[in-house]
Order: sequence, then C-alpha cells, then structure tokens
Amino acid sequence: MSSPTIRSRREVRPTDQAPEGARSPDAKPVLSFTAKRRGKPPVHLADVDLAARKTILKDAGFPAFRADQLSRHYFEHFTGDPALMSDVPSAMHEAISHTFFPPLVSEVITRQADDGLTLKHLWQLFDGARVESVLMRYSERTTLCVSSQAGCGMACPFCATGQMGLTRNLSTAEIIDQVRAAQAACRDGALAGGPTRLSNVVFMGMGEPLANYKTVIQALHRLIDPAPEGFGMSARNVTVSTVGLVPAIHKLAAEAMPVTLAVSLHAPDDDLRDDLIPINSRWKVGELLDAARSYFVATGRRVSIEYALIRDMNDQQWRAQLLADELNRRGHGWAHVNPIPLNPTPGSIWTASTRRAQDTFVRTLRDNGIRTTIRDTRGSDIDGACGQLATAVKEGRVVTNGPTPLGMPDMKKETR
Repeated sequence: MSSPTIRSRREVRPTDQAPEGARSPDAKPVLSFTAKRRGKPPVHLADVDLAARKTILKDAGFPAFRADQLSRHYFEHFTGDPALMSDVPSAMHEAISHTFFPPLVSEVITRQADDGLTLKHLWQLFDGARVESVLMRYSERTTLCVSSQAGCGMACPFCATGQMGLTRNLSTAEIIDQVRAAQAACRDGALAGGPTRLSNVVFMGMGEPLANYKTVIQALHRLIDPAPEGFGMSARNVTVSTVGLVPAIHKLAAEAMPVTLAVSLHAPDDDLRDDLIPINSRWKVGELLDAARSYFVATGRRVSIEYALIRDMNDQQWRAQLLADELNRRGHGWAHVNPIPLNPTPGSIWTASTRRAQDTFVRTLRDNGIRTTIRDTRGSDIDGACGQLATAVKEGRVVTNGPTPLGMPDMKKETR
C-alpha cells in the first residue's frame, strides 16, 4: 500500500509556543548531548568494580576482604546503610559510610496506583536534581523503569521529560541505587500482593540512555554481573531504550551483553519522525532500522519497536502498513512492535488514538506477520508519563514533606 501524498506538515509541538530560545515560530527544537557542568556525585560502592573496592578500602586502612562483605550486603541483601550490616564492626560504620555509601538518592514522594500494583518514586539527587522511577507488578513479573539522566536533551515534543531539557547525566550509583531501593521494596512487600522479586529492569525512565553511554554500560554490568560484583540479574530481563543514536547502537551490539534493545520509533516515515523525534534529523528511519537489525544479528535478541499511538498523527492504517513493510524488508522475526496509547502530558495538543484506530493499526501489523503486543499503560492516574510527577511537584500541584533518605522504613505515600 502506498502512502498518500503529505501536503503539509502538522504542527507537533505540545503548545502554541516555539521551543525555548527560538528566534522564529517555526524553529526546530535544540538537541543536547552534553550535560551541564555540575559537581560530580561522590564515589559510591556501586560506581566501581570489586577490585577497585578492595583498593579503596586498603588505601583507607581497612582489610580488603571487607569489600566482599559490603558488596554482598548491597547487592544480595539490598542494604545501603553500614549500621544495618551486622558483620561490619561498629567502629567502621562512619568511615565506611563516608567511603562507600554517601547519600546520593533521597525520596521526595512515592505515589501508588493500579490498586497498589504500581509505585512511582520521585527521587532527589545529592545536588537537588530530581528523577523518577516506576515499580510495576504484573502477574508473571515485576519490572522497574529507571532513569539514566535528569531531564533529557532529545527534545521530543510529546514527552514531558523531553520538554524539561537536560540537567545532567546520572552516575552509575545513582542509577543502581534506584534498583537497590526497588529490590528492597519488593522484598518488603511494598507492592500489593505481598513480597516478590524484582525480575526486570527497563531503561525507559527519564533521559536517553545511550547519550549517557559509558555510565549506562557500567550500570548494566552491576545489574547482570553476579554478586559480589552486582545483582546477578539475567541480561535477557534488562531492556535499554533509545530514540535512535545509531553509532551507540552499534557500540552496544559489540559489548557482548545480550540485553534487549528497544527503539522508540513512533513513526515509520522520515517526514513525520523528523518532527516527532528531532534526532531523526541526524539518523533517518532507514539507518535506525538497519542498526536495530544489526543488533539482532549480533546478539540474537529480538528488538522491541516502541510506538506511541497519537490520534490522527501517526495511527493511520497506511503507516502501520509502511512500518510492516520496513520491518519485513529487513527480514522476519527480528522485531516485535509494542504500540502504546499516548499518555498525554500537560499542555499537549494530542490525545491517545481511538480504540478503533488502535485495533486497525495492530491488525494491519499482525496481518503482515509482525509480532505485536499492546503495551499496558500503568500509573496514568499518578502523572504516569515520565517527567510529569517531577513537574507536578515543582509547580506545587503535589505537596511533599521534603526528601527523606532512601531506605528509611516509613515511606510517604500519596494516593488519589
């Protein structure tokens, strides 16, 4: 099926305002790959590997074997406070806290949805920057969505985080401590249904993971390397999302870590994707899909194609057909499409596709042999889209009592 002639581009900004700093109303968004200069987070145990932990301890005058103890407490027992580590002498607690467990991530607020099956956390970092993570329990798994940057420099106009701009990259430990907190929450029964085990981690929170490449690779090692190096999770249960940084996709394929790659595509044609995903001005749809296919060949891991369905924008049947054609042209069985109804952000000019359009889109893909699964929408009643809770708190629409150190037993929870 050929696509109809596109006579004019539709306005894709979420408001009637040009991007910040623009000199003309039709100016393009400004991409940001470099984080602003800010103070670096203090070094944390999760920032370095076991060998480096031993060296740091010896330099501080402590036995190297303590590195194994501390690491197992953190990665196996999900403890980030030396005072709670029974086999660590009390005389060491203060020094160990300073050396390996500086306060990096503090809880601002936790909100629950979906009858307690979803917890959305807003965290404050050591320098006041804020990020979000979402913990979701399903019948067959429990998944944590983590942030890799504070804000995002990719400027996607339908994304709340993209409209915030990039504040800075997170450190490895700032990413991993989101995971440790989720592991502890699962163990302690914070989700409805009682204690469970964190099984999946997805880098689909705030930020573009591949724009913080080195740090995210280190975080992946902490996730999949066995204790005392890391959590020992299955690489198959870890997903890294990208809007399309093609060179970084090729680098990731060479890392020999078979994590799942998720491509935030959202449009199969350059005409629309140039507007929806500004990075498409650098790497076009064809280049991106070629890189994704190469990732599949290198790792054997099927690629997820993420597609937010936006009413009358990208949900036409001919675009579903074009997407199927583009995927099938590169082979069969290498990609799985995950359409998801748009989670509108404040001030957005769009809404989610109608159920009829959604069903037609999915049916067209399946009729062409494309594996397709509608993604579950979680937390839509608690500022579910990434960046919305941080914005709501900043604007005073959600009241908190201030940050509380991570790991404190009395988590603040607000439901509505």
